[in-house]
Amino acid sequence: MFQEYFKIFLDGYYGYWNYLSSEILRPSWHNYFWWLVGLSVIVWMVELIFPWRKNQAAIREDFWLDGFYMFFNFFIFSLIVYNSVSNVAVEAFNDFLGLFGIENMVAIQVGNWPVWAQFLLMFVIADFIQWNVHRLLHHNPWLWEFHKVHHSVTQMGFAAHLRYHWMETIVYKSIQYIPLAMIGFGLADFFILHIVTIAIGHLNHANVKITYGPLKYLLNNPVMHLWHHAKNLPVGSHGVNYGISLSLWDYLFGTAYIPNENENEPLGFDHIEEFPKTFWSQITYPWNKKN
Repeated sequence: MFQEYFKIFLDGYYGYWNYLSSEILRPSWHNYFWWLVGLSVIVWMVELIFPWRKNQAAIREDFWLDGFYMFFNFFIFSLIVYNSVSNVAVEAFNDFLGLFGIENMVAIQVGNWPVWAQFLLMFVIADFIQWNVHRLLHHNPWLWEFHKVHHSVTQMGFAAHLRYHWMETIVYKSIQYIPLAMIGFGLADFFILHIVTIAIGHLNHANVKITYGPLKYLLNNPVMHLWHHAKNLPVGSHGVNYGISLSLWDYLFGTAYIPNENENEPLGFDHIEEFPKTFWSQITYPWNKKN
């Protein structure tokens, strides 16, 4: 069995390297790498043409650091270890279930639904799970030390969307795995879903003032998400506006908070000036921080 897992581990490296090489060298309409680049450029241009904080520089503070985080978290981390380890973890988990005679985790079958309905269901369920995980990152003291990386942004811009500690990938994916695996989706390609969520996330962190009018009660937006990053929050609160793509959950569960539309609201957390400024020091911070 160890040899089988080791082969899966190695195949994960070879497979992901071939995938990433193809993504970069062969641009196409079905290409995560170039869609990420394209969406980033488009949202950045919108920031420059319609800036909410007009005194914020085009190349804002930590612009290049956030840009590196964006590609590290979306591609490089998987190349280094995540893709191979997650493949082994999934196989080991399935083998564990097999010990109890469980060969299929699907409890709800929606594969015969229209494609648009399956996408909508997955979007809503995944977003609700992510909302709960996001709350956990704020409420659990240990996880908060990792989530601080994302909240160390002091000037909002599109690339801040993907500035986060790699541990968050593990937490989000691990918690999402079982609930989503229990639904029998008939979808083989989630490309559109990923692109939509990236676009929403980029806009939520962008230096633009968009609220979507009455749709603000459904969709997360830059004004709402700015307050998620605000340094000064309600007394006793661990956080507000936890929505990833949807604001719906915050309004339903009483965590929505938009006291005003002050674009210059200070961002971060207490003692942010003591937080490390470089990539390596930030990702090692949870283990190296002084108590």
